[in-house]
Amino acid sequence: MSAYHTPVLLDESVSALAIAPSGIYLDATFGGGGHSREILSRMDQNARLLAFDRDADALGNAPEDSRLILIHNNFRFIQNYVHYHGFEYVDGILADLGVSSHQFDTEERGFSFRFDAQLDMRMNQSARITAADIVNSYAPEKLMWVMSNYGEVENSKRVAQLICKYREETAIKTTTDLNKALEPVLPKFAEHKYLAKVYQALRIEVNGEMKALEGFLDDTVKVLRPGGRLVVITYHSLEDRMVKNFMRSGTIDGVVEKDFYGNISSPFKAITKKPLVPGEDEISGNTRARSAKLRVVEKK
Repeated sequence: MSAYHTPVLLDESVSALAIAPSGIYLDATFGGGGHSREILSRMDQNARLLAFDRDADALGNAPEDSRLILIHNNFRFIQNYVHYHGFEYVDGILADLGVSSHQFDTEERGFSFRFDAQLDMRMNQSARITAADIVNSYAPEKLMWVMSNYGEVENSKRVAQLICKYREETAIKTTTDLNKALEPVLPKFAEHKYLAKVYQALRIEVNGEMKALEGFLDDTVKVLRPGGRLVVITYHSLEDRMVKNFMRSGTIDGVVEKDFYGNISSPFKAITKKPLVPGEDEISGNTRARSAKLRVVEKK
């Protein structure tokens, strides 16, 4: 498990579910299986855990457990699968939105600028579009939009121009090609931080991450039992903003509806007033936990 991915905020997130031993729970992002194993350890034999992951590599981490229902698909379809497996509601939902260490550390997956690899970044390796397809085919305006909106990349117009100029001479096929194309815009002493934003933007676009998160959040209201908990761990400002808005208002855009008396109409009540974050001990053992934020609400 630890070689594939180290679970972040493990005890805090699973404890936040307030698990009923015979309940029905959902792990939206199975990954290395760390959170799922901890959930299973707190359940009795009558309980069930539905776990989702679109990466086929993650399926090999599944424990032999009759209570576990592993689903090889995107978590945006949780309502369909909850009903397909014969459940009307679940008692709690956990989603750790981070990319697994396995994906970052496997060269051929093309998620990291640290390696010379094919520019891929697909979480579902049977998906059609890769990061190479995007950098070689998107118009400059669309590239600029992706960089600005999904990576919050400074000087995104210049980034788009450099990519388009480079691909006029030769196709951008590898991470090394992309890194070379961007050399003129990389700030001294902060190259890695800048590249991380560019790669984040491409990864989000390749995998449709924001649309998937939107669909997932909308479905949580439909499948959570009243009194059930929604527990989400975010890692960057885009997803955290969407999760925060949704938990506050029940809508993706964060627009709050009020009743005649001015009371906020939301399907949730907050369990965490402020997000929980990892302690220094956890961060020192897993630096990728540094940006994690844990938010918890309960369905009214």
